[in-house]
Amino acid sequence: MATTPFGVTALTQDLSTLFDARVKAGTWGVLITSVSRGDTLFGRNADQPLMPASTQKLFTTVLAFERLGVHHQITTDVLREGAVEADGTLRGSLIVRGGGDPALAGRFLGGLPEAPMRALAQIVANAGIKRVSGDIVGDATAFESQRIPDGWLSRYLGASYAARVSALSLNSNLLHVAIAPTKGGKGAVTLRPGLSGYNVVNNTRVSGTSRSAKLVVSRRSDGTIVASGWIGGRSQPRVYTVVVDDPASFATAAFKQALEDEGIEVVGKARLGTTPATALPVGALSSPPLYQLARVMNGESDNHFAELLLRDASRGREGTSVGSAKLGNEQLRMLLAERAGTIPSAINMSDGSGLSSLNRVSPRALTELLMYANRAPWSREFHESLPIAGMSETLRSRMIRTPAQGNLHAKTGTTNDVIALGGYVTSRSGELLAFSMFYNGRERWSARETIDAVGATLAGFSR
Repeated sequence: MATTPFGVTALTQDLSTLFDARVKAGTWGVLITSVSRGDTLFGRNADQPLMPASTQKLFTTVLAFERLGVHHQITTDVLREGAVEADGTLRGSLIVRGGGDPALAGRFLGGLPEAPMRALAQIVANAGIKRVSGDIVGDATAFESQRIPDGWLSRYLGASYAARVSALSLNSNLLHVAIAPTKGGKGAVTLRPGLSGYNVVNNTRVSGTSRSAKLVVSRRSDGTIVASGWIGGRSQPRVYTVVVDDPASFATAAFKQALEDEGIEVVGKARLGTTPATALPVGALSSPPLYQLARVMNGESDNHFAELLLRDASRGREGTSVGSAKLGNEQLRMLLAERAGTIPSAINMSDGSGLSSLNRVSPRALTELLMYANRAPWSREFHESLPIAGMSETLRSRMIRTPAQGNLHAKTGTTNDVIALGGYVTSRSGELLAFSMFYNGRERWSARETIDAVGATLAGFSR
């Protein structure tokens, strides 16, 4: 139960009671510091590296803001290899080069899964290209080839929150499968975006005039999409998502399809490759500015955004390096050692999202990051990227009707073995406090209740 302690001694006693009351097993790691005064208010296992879950995204945010700048935009480029003749024929191949844009998705371009590649196809049409005599080449070499980060458990890999990683990504690397009733015996199965080359096994049936449905969509190891179950004759179309194993090939095939839908003839095939030094630009599609991408990543706890932004940050503003989680981890360690005084061994990032079971961060490292972020030139954008207790995103239903509501803003972290929260809260006497709270263990819901009580207690603290 939250309290309103007066003075540091009372706060320490109340927090000790809260951390011991509900949770009987597992490990707590906590550090709470006054940003306003610079003193430590409470600590427990503050230097013990623990799994941070999605609070890891705070490290990704800081690295991206620092190395790219909050207004940086990520581009997906279209280039041509060869000349365009007077009749609109490109004598060569057309290249779509991924720059690691996590927002190359229909939700950011009008809502339709086809929208991103349709926009790129329109750029090609506007450039006067009517026919491509060569291939459609997808270039994903801005990032290393590893699509599954180290430490991602196999049981995660069929879930949308564990989509594969690629510099050329489309719709969060998820294929949308729509199933609608028909007047025949089977439901109509449609892939979005529409792609040729995918095998679909339709085992669905239409059942009576119900508005309900009981359907299952899965993907076989060979990539075949299997739809099974029944859908009522008066049901609305049901949409499911399937994780794409090879995002760059998926995006390239979708681009080829969009070109053909735009009326551009393609003689060759869709394939992966690299961009020749002699390739000429046709056009590009830019992401929203980085500060908006950070709001999606931290507000929605979007793992896809985090993985791409970590690798984007590792490449830097000029994009001269090949993006990787390993490089990002090295750069983050150097950055925080220099700017926040953080011991490099206190941080080990195997991914950008916090999903990896290999990630380890000490509570002190996270609190030092929060202290630095508050005084950085991009402090406002950092604060604005965080959910607010009782009001928004992953904290919408937490700490309601407490002093923390509308005040505490922080990044959540949740896996089967972790509950975490890292961020800021203003005390009753007006002090800005930075906190990191990690629980590693199986009593997750009791730990979450404890964290919420601590957040409310910090909001009620005065001295």
